[in-house]
Amino acid sequence: MHPIQHAQSRPDHPAVIMAGSGETITYRQMDEAANRVAQLLRARGLAAGDAIAVLMENSPRYYEIYWGAQRAGIILVPISTHLTASEVAYILCDSDARLLITTKLFDDLVGRMQAAGLDLPVLVYGGDGEHSAESALSACSAAPIADQSAGRVMLYSSGTTGRPKGIVPAPPANPAVQAGTPLMMLAVHGFHFPTDGSSRYLSPAPLYHAAPLGWSTTVHRLGGTVVVIEKFDPEGALAAIEKYRITESQWVPTHFVRLLKLPEDVRGRYDLSSHQHAIHAAAPCPVPVKRAMIDWWGPVIWEYYAGSEGNGMTMVGSEDWLAHPGTVGRAILGTVHVCDGSGGEVPMGQEGVIYFESPHPFAYHKDDGKTAEVTHAEGWTTLGDIGRLDEDGFLYLTDRRSNMIISGGVNIYPQEVENLLVGHPKVMDAAVIGAPDAEMGECVVAVVQPVDMTEAGDALAAELREYLSGELARLKLPRLFDFRADLPREANGKLYKRKLKDEYLARAETA
Repeated sequence: MHPIQHAQSRPDHPAVIMAGSGETITYRQMDEAANRVAQLLRARGLAAGDAIAVLMENSPRYYEIYWGAQRAGIILVPISTHLTASEVAYILCDSDARLLITTKLFDDLVGRMQAAGLDLPVLVYGGDGEHSAESALSACSAAPIADQSAGRVMLYSSGTTGRPKGIVPAPPANPAVQAGTPLMMLAVHGFHFPTDGSSRYLSPAPLYHAAPLGWSTTVHRLGGTVVVIEKFDPEGALAAIEKYRITESQWVPTHFVRLLKLPEDVRGRYDLSSHQHAIHAAAPCPVPVKRAMIDWWGPVIWEYYAGSEGNGMTMVGSEDWLAHPGTVGRAILGTVHVCDGSGGEVPMGQEGVIYFESPHPFAYHKDDGKTAEVTHAEGWTTLGDIGRLDEDGFLYLTDRRSNMIISGGVNIYPQEVENLLVGHPKVMDAAVIGAPDAEMGECVVAVVQPVDMTEAGDALAAELREYLSGELARLKLPRLFDFRADLPREANGKLYKRKLKDEYLARAETA
């Protein structure tokens, strides 16, 4: 199945609805727009295998570009809207993009890149003259191009620990434009998405991320309607579920935390009875948070653990999770191996680095060294996470290897402290890092976003320290609480801890 088919059989069925504005495009409109994009790419000399980049807020235009590139054999490079000009320029250069498509919202950022020497054609929705995407596309035919082939997406890692890394997409098993995909098979057979086009899928996160773009375009393959939230708001998300009678959705744990922080009367105000499958991933979910969500929404919550690298996946439904609290599921793609620092497999129940033995190898774009760094001698690959397997084959995550704090020779995993902190009623978000310490090597620092910033201060720090002391060994307790109105967290739930660590390192160097 493919949107091309749905445009023929159900042309007036909504393909995309913007939750805030109500803007709607049908399958016929999306198909014609995608054809214009494909025609434009060919007219500009782009052939199958060439790359284009998209820097854009959530909009129906995103899907028109995606499906245009997909039928032109183009490699699409989505770029985070939270990056700096230098970071965006790095991705444009590293990916060998031959065209940037953006909107007027990013005029200033694009201008700074061009002033710094960026020499790349740019099309702008809402732009003027030769840079106007609307003018360029209106001059193109809405008929299909003659040489259609399946395109791919090259995602870049969030860059939470360094430069973003491009993940080289594997060639499609079937190059035909309308061929099925592994994610479509997972949606149907794993998460039981309907195949009759009745799905009403809510996407509350930015489309430049792997999961929102991947799952929502999979719904398009199945003929359903994608409801896109322009910018996440917890009550607005509940209102969208009720208004559009949402059947499926995809979330990250940060969404859950913010939903649960809503007052009880607000949480109970909306009819969520249409909601059948709520999928979450991207970051570890604290056990109390997930248990509270299942209590509220019922056993509709599914979780998976995977990465943009596509080297493996685990999955777990609500019932199995309740029987194995904290698990991210059992492997449904690849075989899980947990290894020590020397690469040997550890006994069941012991923590180690998680590797996937998979038929789908991956590589980092132009970075053989990084690819080798994450590859085991047996050919298995890792996303850099630490965890353990239980006797039933369920996987549990401890933390990322790069986040580990070593204080006085003791290994401390920040995730354990963070999970406890976000359970406190006065905490909206938290990041725990290791800061340089002359005596201990590193000391534990908790960077906390309070629900109410006016409460930030010594009294709240003492309250949080007392709260944690009943659950954590003394050496794991934060030595410092740093209160902030916001944390550098991506909308996919990942923290840019690198920015916080760099800040504390700079302080130490100038002290």
